Formats: sequence, C-alpha cells, structure tokens
Amino acid sequence: MIAVIQRVNHSYVKIGEEKVASIQKGILCLLGVQRGDNQAHMEKLIQKVSDLRIFSDSEGKMNLSLKDLQAELLLVSQFTLAGDCRKGKRPSFTDAEEPTKSKVLFEGAVTYAKSLGLRVESGVFQADMQVGLENDGPVTFILEVKD
Repeated sequence: MIAVIQRVNHSYVKIGEEKVASIQKGILCLLGVQRGDNQAHMEKLIQKVSDLRIFSDSEGKMNLSLKDLQAELLLVSQFTLAGDCRKGKRPSFTDAEEPTKSKVLFEGAVTYAKSLGLRVESGVFQADMQVGLENDGPVTFILEVKD
C-alpha cells in the first residue's frame, strides 16, 4: 500500500461542481492499493499517518501528530500511485489491485481512521475527482507498507 501525504491548511474534493468533502488544517492522504495489499497493511499505514509527527510545536519543530492536534484527515483513493513508469512512455498498472478489493480496503481505511478518533472526510472511490489543497510548508511524504 502506498500513500502520498501532504500537510495542508485546507483541502477539498469536488466531483463536477459539487464539493463532496473538505477539511481544514490536517493531512490530505492520496491512497493507492497495490496487488496483494491486505487489512494489516492498511491498518499499519493509517496508524502511521495518524501518529507521524509532521506538525510544528511551539518551537517550530516537527513534533506533533495529526492525533496530537486533533486535526483532520482527507482520504482520497488514487490507483495511479501503483503505476509503474520505469519502462516505455505509458504507465503500467499491473501492480494496482483490482477495483473490488481496492474499494474494500479504501473504505476500510476510512472506517479504521475514524475508529482511531480522527475526524475524517473522503473522496468517492473510482470517481473523476478534482482535489484542491493549500500545502502547508510545503510538507509532503511518501509512505509505503509492504510485507
């Protein structure tokens, strides 16, 4: 499982002209499900997102987590993160999990994040979405969980 997380001042997801999700200060998490990912991978990744200390404390050091600040999390499914661009001119998506399994893990990630006490919004699985954000920093990390 792979994620790109960005510390944001605010972020939103629109489908067409309709805003379907939005957060204020927190983390935008673009989540890609790879072939063979499972519940344990998802829980480990979401726990990491929750606990990762990427927010500044009173001294300006990255010492606080999403949980510490009770900030918000916006989860957005993005299968293109599993794309392989090493060969040729077009990405290969053979490493991406098939949609039915991906949807279960993505929806499970939303539920699991909420069970951790996080305030969570989410995009719509397999929808053509427009994602807007104001990256704070900018602070961006790539997280990957494998066996």
